[in-house]
Amino acid sequence: MKILLVAPSWVGDMVMAHTLVQVLVERHPGAHIHALAPAATVALAGRMHGIDAASLLDVGHGEVGWTRRREAAGRFRGFDAAYVLPNSLKSALVPLFARIPKRIGWSGEARYLLLNDRRTLDTRRLPLMVERFMALGLEPGESLPEPYPRPRLVVDEDNRTAVCHRLGLDVRQDASSDVVALCPGAEFGPAKRWSAAHYAEVAGFALTAGDDVWLFGSPGEAAVCAEIECLAPGVTNLAGRTSLLDAIDLMSLARTVVCNDSGLMHVACALERKVVAVYGSTSPGFTPPLGEDVVVLRESLDCSPCFERECPLGHMNCLNSLAPKRVIEALS
Repeated sequence: MKILLVAPSWVGDMVMAHTLVQVLVERHPGAHIHALAPAATVALAGRMHGIDAASLLDVGHGEVGWTRRREAAGRFRGFDAAYVLPNSLKSALVPLFARIPKRIGWSGEARYLLLNDRRTLDTRRLPLMVERFMALGLEPGESLPEPYPRPRLVVDEDNRTAVCHRLGLDVRQDASSDVVALCPGAEFGPAKRWSAAHYAEVAGFALTAGDDVWLFGSPGEAAVCAEIECLAPGVTNLAGRTSLLDAIDLMSLARTVVCNDSGLMHVACALERKVVAVYGSTSPGFTPPLGEDVVVLRESLDCSPCFERECPLGHMNCLNSLAPKRVIEALS
């Protein structure tokens, strides 16, 4: 059996999609699972057990890209089933163009002719995104497995050693590591980002305790990491110096990861790290960190969660009033 997985474009969503992959592997032993993903998430497929191959969907975010989707569809002629995780109309085009006989996904954006196994979502029964992903691999109305599988990512130890050498990181590559990883970014928007000053205070505490502190972030998050570096001399700023896969391998060395509700939060959980997660405009009631050693910190305010990219009230109290001492207590 050949299965196409049309993957999400957000890193955190892609990590959570590994639960569906595990369900499909259990339900269809020996199936070949091929992920089709945009540039932001395609590399993650190679770090997930159960995914046999991955292809890049070279279409920009929000772009329809009819021609490129038709070209991509040619690679999937003869596939038996497609699972479409994004809810957009355009995400269902490749399985249609490839004439895949079974095309599964949730109803949305008038996809009536594109999906022929179209599910109606009961948000009360499936409140979490990860549950909605898993349910697509089951029969309609079937109960989720208990306990359900957690996302896991594979570490490339050879690459980890090479990256440590390239970046001059002198660290014990085992469970005795004393690295605290800080991830101050969040691609969604500033309403999910705890302040640089708060992160710097946490970094100062960890440095004083004798830990190494590594800052992780994309090139777009280099500025906030540089600000933390100025406020907390002694941290190692890795922002913009690693690929996503490099970051995964390096983060596997951390004892604890402090992060916002972000893609790297889900990466840290999938690496089975200890996680302290700071929530602002969003809620752990929809995309919680799926780890076994997790502390979630948030303020109980009337205006939160608002799920906005920027604070509609202009004060960011959901994050600004969350004191660093609460994260420090969690670290302690």
